[in-house]
Amino acid sequence: MKRKLRMGMIGGGNDSFIGGIHRMAANLDGLIELCCGALSIVPEKAIESGRQLFLPENRIYLTYEDMIQREAALPPDLRMDFVTIVTPNHAHFAPAMMALDHGFHVVIEKPITFSLEEARQLEQKQREKGLLLCLTHTYSGYPMVKQAREMIRSGLFGEIRKVWVEYPQGWLSQLLEREGNAQASWRTDPKKSGKSGCMGDIGTHAAHLAEYVTGLRITAVCADLNTFVKGRQLEDDGNVLLRFNNGAAGVLMASQVAAGEENGIRIRLYGETGGLEWYQHEPNSLQVKWRDAPLQVLRAGANYGGRLSSFALQNCRTPGGHPEGYIEAFGNIYRNFALSLSAKLDGTHATAEMSDYPGVVDGVRGMVFIDTVIESGESETKWTAFPETRLTD
Repeated sequence: MKRKLRMGMIGGGNDSFIGGIHRMAANLDGLIELCCGALSIVPEKAIESGRQLFLPENRIYLTYEDMIQREAALPPDLRMDFVTIVTPNHAHFAPAMMALDHGFHVVIEKPITFSLEEARQLEQKQREKGLLLCLTHTYSGYPMVKQAREMIRSGLFGEIRKVWVEYPQGWLSQLLEREGNAQASWRTDPKKSGKSGCMGDIGTHAAHLAEYVTGLRITAVCADLNTFVKGRQLEDDGNVLLRFNNGAAGVLMASQVAAGEENGIRIRLYGETGGLEWYQHEPNSLQVKWRDAPLQVLRAGANYGGRLSSFALQNCRTPGGHPEGYIEAFGNIYRNFALSLSAKLDGTHATAEMSDYPGVVDGVRGMVFIDTVIESGESETKWTAFPETRLTD
């Protein structure tokens, strides 16, 4: 490609947290430019947000329908190449389907849709159209998460036996949804968030991280879900036992009422000969634990060629010692998607490293996870299986 990719955005106006994060991540490598947007369902806010981002007046849209239709009518050298959807969960499906129907590639926030049925329809549409869809499971973008995955893929630790993954937050320890907090309001509203609160919001991140790093698939869960804050409509805490397709056992904890915690996502994995540990608060470090040797610490760094895998190095931006955090991890997902899309538009093939970003299959599995965890949490039965009919490979 001899030009930047053109991105449209649905949602993400000037009062949005995640919209700004997406724009920073997309801008990080100079491969993408924002060319249009339907940034709010409130007309005044949509116009104000578009002007603050210096969008042309004729490409500040008041509805996503108008944006997609009018962009599709533009000449190929002017219209957007893809659309990023950063609306609440209940408003993911319709714009994503419409964008795909009009030939636009899609980047979408997680969870991918409001329901599993919608996710299945979106998967079918994406395959039918042959377009790219990227799901922003941020934590898979960290270099040392990718390093962990490649070490496990190589068989260094033998068969994986045990997986611990946790995601504690404390920001919903009070009833913020009754205090005017917009983020809390929609995330705890079943009409906007879906059937799950904590597990849909951050439990899906933990489940995806476990499957991404191990290369395994969750096959059954045993869930204990809790709603600790009085007056809240959806669960705000949960503990889940996991079974994986190779026989490994796992534990997943997600909580949004762990008062004092920030975004402490952590994963620990153990195989026959050793294990790994990664913690987002120290993202450049990967602890490697051996059965018969001292603890080893690997560090992220673009100058560590020969020591790190090609997948980790593809996503390292600075020499060792310079912290690479959340925005960079988000940027890695956008960069890999952009490189894959550029290759597709050029008629060439993306490398395996470029293609390493979450997609529609991860989205469908996330919705299966939500459904199965909620079913298990409401059941008196100890284990609830992921039926084969729900699996997507």
